[in-house]
Amino acid sequence: MHLSHGRTPHELRGLPMPELILGGARSGKSRMAEKLAAESGLKVIYVATSQPLDGEMSARVAHHRARRPEHWGLVEEPLELARVLRESAAADTCLLVDCLTLWLTNLLMLDDPARLDAEREALLGCIAELPGRVLLVSNETGLGVVPLGELTRRYVDEAGWLHQALAERSERVIFTVAGLPMILKGEPL
Repeated sequence: MHLSHGRTPHELRGLPMPELILGGARSGKSRMAEKLAAESGLKVIYVATSQPLDGEMSARVAHHRARRPEHWGLVEEPLELARVLRESAAADTCLLVDCLTLWLTNLLMLDDPARLDAEREALLGCIAELPGRVLLVSNETGLGVVPLGELTRRYVDEAGWLHQALAERSERVIFTVAGLPMILKGEPL
């Protein structure tokens, strides 16, 4: 919703809008978000949505942990993302959420469409109310062939709809390829 002179209610209240950083696997999206968080000059809280349920995912988590500064805060939450964001956001804080598609997967695996809808709506509802800086990292999954299975098709659809809704609410949208950022919306880096 836009009000006077094309400004959103979020902008009129003087709150920064979130930034969405998209990319494929190993595209550099997390590294880009970490760089922006480190350069923000704010206290950083890393919000991890993964659940390291096997050795390969545990190795990925360890890789991400090793890259982050030790003084950054960490909140691990696989499902209730909006609650964590509301509890952790502050004017002097940069929240880095990595990643939305893992969060979406966690919700899809519950096989409870009402819970998925409620958590997604809670996220979309709170994102414009958060003080401080919010960096949202997510996998862009809609660039390949349409998956064969029902669950994977639903995942791609849900991720695409979530990305569209968040891009609409974001100040800047970055798409990363080969470690290089392409600005889709907002100010250059």
